[in-house]
Amino acid sequence: MTTNHDAQSAAPANCPALEHAVVRFIQELKYEHLDATAHAGVNRLMRDQLALQIGISKMPWSEQLLEYATGQQRPGKSRVSASALTMSAADAAFVNASYGHGFEYDDAHGPSYSHPGSCVIPAALAIGEELGSSLEEVITAMVAGYEVYSRLGLLAAPDLLQRGYHPHGTLSNFGAAAVAAKLRGFDAETTLQALAIALSHVSGTTEYSSTGGSIKRIHAGIGTRNGMVAADMAKAGITGPRAFLSGNKGFFRTLLQRPAGNTPEQRFALDRPFEISTVWLKAYCACYCTHAYIDALRPFAERRAEVTDVQLKITPHFNVVVGTANANAYEPLNIEHVQFSLPIQAAFALLGKGNGYAIHRDYLAGKVDMEPVITMARSIRITEEPALEKQYPGKFVADVTVTFKDGNSVHVFVEDPIGTDTNPMPEHEQDAKFMELTSDTLGAARAQKLLATLRVLDPAMKAAELTGMGTSQD
Repeated sequence: MTTNHDAQSAAPANCPALEHAVVRFIQELKYEHLDATAHAGVNRLMRDQLALQIGISKMPWSEQLLEYATGQQRPGKSRVSASALTMSAADAAFVNASYGHGFEYDDAHGPSYSHPGSCVIPAALAIGEELGSSLEEVITAMVAGYEVYSRLGLLAAPDLLQRGYHPHGTLSNFGAAAVAAKLRGFDAETTLQALAIALSHVSGTTEYSSTGGSIKRIHAGIGTRNGMVAADMAKAGITGPRAFLSGNKGFFRTLLQRPAGNTPEQRFALDRPFEISTVWLKAYCACYCTHAYIDALRPFAERRAEVTDVQLKITPHFNVVVGTANANAYEPLNIEHVQFSLPIQAAFALLGKGNGYAIHRDYLAGKVDMEPVITMARSIRITEEPALEKQYPGKFVADVTVTFKDGNSVHVFVEDPIGTDTNPMPEHEQDAKFMELTSDTLGAARAQKLLATLRVLDPAMKAAELTGMGTSQD
């Protein structure tokens, strides 16, 4: 694939090859480069994320966040989802990104163990509203951000997660900076500085999965706003380290204690397949590390009274997130524990309670009797199996053995859970998820109209017209 751009004008001088390649990718990407699979990924992601922003706005921590944000906000044209409020682009994206990531139901880029959608969509739409941009411009910037975020994530996986960092909390800073640089039309040097400054905002660990904390819900907002602020700083002339990724004290050698890999700049060739075409959508309202196990165990719900033992083999980095490394994996005390507990999600599946939006909302409302759930969870044994990580890199696999009272055992292996690009969620299930999330807030008719508009996603439409369709009916 070629471009009409002068290579020198599309990339900054005097920086390492990886940084050079990232900036050049952002500079050269055009709407015309997006193929049919990329457009399909954009469409799936837009529908899923906007539904989540609308539905999750009613969660208690989302309401607390909005109260905080309205006390801190700067005036602007960018809308807060499911409300009539407008704020500055950075403030609106902060709130909307947090909504989108706020209930363990958002997209996943599986191989990087991260959630780019709840960064790049809020950033692109908020800036697009501020600038009066068309959806063509917004989508191009969104894809630039998604690709920078996910391709860096691929270079960092699985070490970033296994070392205890929240990949979304770290990668979203770079994704949002890339979105802002693209939409605001930064030159190569200013784009480099925006990404370099974003490094200084990188943070966030997964301790929430062990001892809780609703701050996890806000990681998307923190990283997204900080990436946008980094771009604003770069525009003002502030500078960052030119080797922000590959330097001796850059992102990879500091956070991961290793280099980015062999010729990592090749990851950012413009003619590589777009990562956004591989968007995973969540069928269950829990950490994606649990999904293949849920798929494996759901068929056994009808025989749950006969089950005496369940053995789950798990990769070491999954165990860090949803397994025995969590202090309350078997006896959860809050919603974070529940959504990041493999034993509890497995018990929900075996008991036929479902693992979706409804059961988790019921848990929050105190409507779930957890005693039988915990009893079932105690029959579930988790064993680390490093070979799974080596044999299925980037896969969210499940190796399950269920034993019954008669002594017989059944072994099930799931390589691709429902919702992955290789086992996609059926369109009618995507639509059902959209309507479940949006109907209470928008009303069924307005929700259907928004869904129809998103399926078309007219590139000439203004960003503000689209976001205006997601305001509440109150």
